[in-house]
Amino acid sequence: MTLITGGILLFVSCFHSDSGPKTTAAGAKISYNFDIRPILSDKCFKCHGPDANHREAHLRLDIADSAYAPLHNTKGAYAIVPGKPEQSELLKRVSSPDAGYQMPPTDSHLGSLTPQEVGLFEKWIRQGAHYERHWAFTPPVKAPLPAVKDIKWPRNEIDYFVLAKLEQMNLQPNEEADKERLLKRLSLDLTGLPPTLPQMDDFLADNSPTAYEKQVDALLATPQYGEKMAVHWMDVARYADSYGYQDDNIRTQWPWRDWVIHAFNENLPYDQFLVDQIAGDMLPNATKEQILATAFFRNHKYTEEGGVVPEEYRVEYLVDKTRTYGKGILGLTVECAQCHDHKYDPFSQKEYYSLLAFFNNTKEVGYEGDVGVSRPAKMPILTFNDSDVHTTLSFINKKDTGTMMVSVMGERDTFRTTYLLSRGRYDAPAEPVKPTALKAVMPYDTTKFPRNRLGLAKWTVSPQNPLTARVFVNQLWQEFFGRGIVKSAGDFGMQGDLPTNPQLLDWLAKDFMEHGWDIKRLVKQFVLSAAYRQSAKTSPEKQEKDPENAYLARGPRMRITAEFVRDLVLSSSGLLVKTIGGPSVKPYQPPGLWESATSGRGVLATYRQDHHDSLYRRGLYTFIKLTVPPPGMGLFDASNRDQCEVRRGRTNTPLQALAMLNDPTVLEAARVLAEKLEAGNSNADEKIVKAFRLILCRKPTDKEQQSIKQYYLDQLAAFRQNPKDAEKTLAVGEYPQTAGIDRVSSAALMRVIDTFYNLEEAITKT
Repeated sequence: MTLITGGILLFVSCFHSDSGPKTTAAGAKISYNFDIRPILSDKCFKCHGPDANHREAHLRLDIADSAYAPLHNTKGAYAIVPGKPEQSELLKRVSSPDAGYQMPPTDSHLGSLTPQEVGLFEKWIRQGAHYERHWAFTPPVKAPLPAVKDIKWPRNEIDYFVLAKLEQMNLQPNEEADKERLLKRLSLDLTGLPPTLPQMDDFLADNSPTAYEKQVDALLATPQYGEKMAVHWMDVARYADSYGYQDDNIRTQWPWRDWVIHAFNENLPYDQFLVDQIAGDMLPNATKEQILATAFFRNHKYTEEGGVVPEEYRVEYLVDKTRTYGKGILGLTVECAQCHDHKYDPFSQKEYYSLLAFFNNTKEVGYEGDVGVSRPAKMPILTFNDSDVHTTLSFINKKDTGTMMVSVMGERDTFRTTYLLSRGRYDAPAEPVKPTALKAVMPYDTTKFPRNRLGLAKWTVSPQNPLTARVFVNQLWQEFFGRGIVKSAGDFGMQGDLPTNPQLLDWLAKDFMEHGWDIKRLVKQFVLSAAYRQSAKTSPEKQEKDPENAYLARGPRMRITAEFVRDLVLSSSGLLVKTIGGPSVKPYQPPGLWESATSGRGVLATYRQDHHDSLYRRGLYTFIKLTVPPPGMGLFDASNRDQCEVRRGRTNTPLQALAMLNDPTVLEAARVLAEKLEAGNSNADEKIVKAFRLILCRKPTDKEQQSIKQYYLDQLAAFRQNPKDAEKTLAVGEYPQTAGIDRVSSAALMRVIDTFYNLEEAITKT
């Protein structure tokens, strides 16, 4: 709900969360969107929502006209009588203790309403039972900055919205993090890599007011920024290096990944970024780069099994494209309307297939070729050669001299009719449908948008589209702050979480569009804010009031994602090969995994580990085989790339600790860094401090230094007694060992460094 306070529009914190609606002040206006609809969605829409096929008693509670109408099964009664809760059958039913009369019925297993929820309904009906359009389907409005008490804390507009919410909750933000921890957080967020020693020293020595912003600008300008940003988009696009299904052969979609890195580094505006990927092939005089961008929609699984029904799989590919578009770009669960009307959101099954129709006119087929012959790309295909790479496609890291091919989008010459498929079955076409986007989101005006993918692309990035900017801003916020303003980043619909700070989300979305969909500018706004720069320290009060840090009373603190765990280890040890782009690589992996899950056909039947520089590439470039994803990355919650994913889970398991203790990459990194330090002209204390700073990105305290030094001396003594143990400890990894150094002290230092890698702080962004 909204209140006017000091001339500033504010949102009252009374919205639905995992623990139920928040308590509202006596006499405060109840909001349908933020107080009532979440309860209806959880308890009532299953039987009284958008899905006509499962609607009970002809009663629909998601729209006012039906809710206010006379009940079919109870003469003279109305579900809701605005202003008269005592006459409203809905309130009588949800508040009744009679199991035979109460709603929801006990056999629905939806649970009865709490007294607090019943009280919200009573107040809402008494206040007129005003329905509102779903918040996410209403265009964002750039509200004025809210008034705050602490006018010194905000550094930019974001902070006014954050602080206003904290002050409502009687919480105070934290002080700014110390420079070492802040630089680590910033570097990991902008590049996925820890800061170097010169970066740390320069930042610590620079006491100018612009010191921090200079670091931000420098990191945004590095090519590693594009690699960092691309990791999330790989999840959205379900990028993999194999086709999936039984044979799971290799495919060459990696040039598209090079394009994504290039697009982020060149700061391609997000609206153009989307248009190129949705319909780059349909743009006037489309370039090979724009056509390559459409590989976004061709990253899905593809069958090469014999005996399949081609049309069944062609429809499956269309369903995948529709799901990816809906979840990854619009933040909606449109796939729930594939077999029937959506049970919660206002999307009919007919609308689902009208959306799918945009993708149904491509040249793609369900099955092609001989089962014994696998091609690295499927029709339609973009081919390019060395000449292209030296001119228009210079961002592609192509090593060989042959012609490359990538699966892309391409339209048929003739129009293919799309049908609603009964119960979602490929062989049960019903009525024909025309390409049309979701009306509840924004009407599809055919005078502006043609009925093809290019029209859909333009509809998607229209400034009037209420979802596209909100969804991307939320996904990006999630990457920097650990949790989206809307927690359910892939569901902005009725069953999704409500925004914790709706005005902030709308302000950011509107500002993003007003400034040309500039991604780097948006990222810079995030990291320059006081909210981002806070210390991650917490207190019992903050843990109680805001356990998920949804309101940002402290800085973000979380384990870094799977790819960046590998990157941190390689970078801090000096092993990282910073080559941008190119084919995926196969690092160390436990033997037998691919072999135990293969048909025996194809080049991927056996895992052939790479060597030399390919062993030390960033996690982004690790080869993804769909049937056997990289196990080390899976332990750290990486997406398996089976389908579009916009929000990774975050677990904390013993297997992660075991991986850090035993992963050959970690052990090799510890060994290589130890040997490099041992080859220098520094004493043991200096070596320990340098290694500590490289990995943990700060200087150790005196107490830490004493404990580490003692551990080093203990290991040194043990290895001197058993020199063979030192040799065995150092015998890890393919990177050449350094000659002419003390093997015993190197092994002792390696143990110390390995301990650093296994500290929680090492792989935690704080």
